[in-house]
Amino acid sequence: MIEFHATTICAVMRPDGDICIGGDGQVTMGETAIMKNGAKKVKKIYNNKVLTGFAGSVADAFSLTDKFEKKLKEHDGNIKRAAVDLAQIWRNDKAARNLEALMIVADRDEILVISGNGEVISPDKNVIAIGSGGNYAYAAAQALYENTELDAESIVRKSLEIASNICVYTNDNISVEKL
Repeated sequence: MIEFHATTICAVMRPDGDICIGGDGQVTMGETAIMKNGAKKVKKIYNNKVLTGFAGSVADAFSLTDKFEKKLKEHDGNIKRAAVDLAQIWRNDKAARNLEALMIVADRDEILVISGNGEVISPDKNVIAIGSGGNYAYAAAQALYENTELDAESIVRKSLEIASNICVYTNDNISVEKL
């Protein structure tokens, strides 16, 4: 089976409500081949009120994003309730259980990570990163968040650039979305 390593996603929310999510554009097939450099893995949904970003299988992530947006509509935009519902489906549904992806979702009030094993995680701080280079981006974002006055977008961009210099599955073709 060919394994796809697909991405680094980082999200930052400043106390003033400034929020941004970004991702690199690289999709890697196996251990040695870059399949795509310019994939876009972040987007706005739910009338441009919610940001999403995914790491993992692209097709699975698109499917999960669609399911999440449907849950948002069911719960009038409440991302926590929509995330919990999605996580339950993801964990319990036989077909959905095999989907391989992680998602970050955010609105003006909170950031959440949703995983296929039923986890909905609200980070302790308003910084989170996932994916192949997630640990590198997270460390950089945390340092910038705590030690600079940079806005959320600048922190996200710089953190992803740093991750791209360390992680072979992350490139510097960065796309961002802001609320």
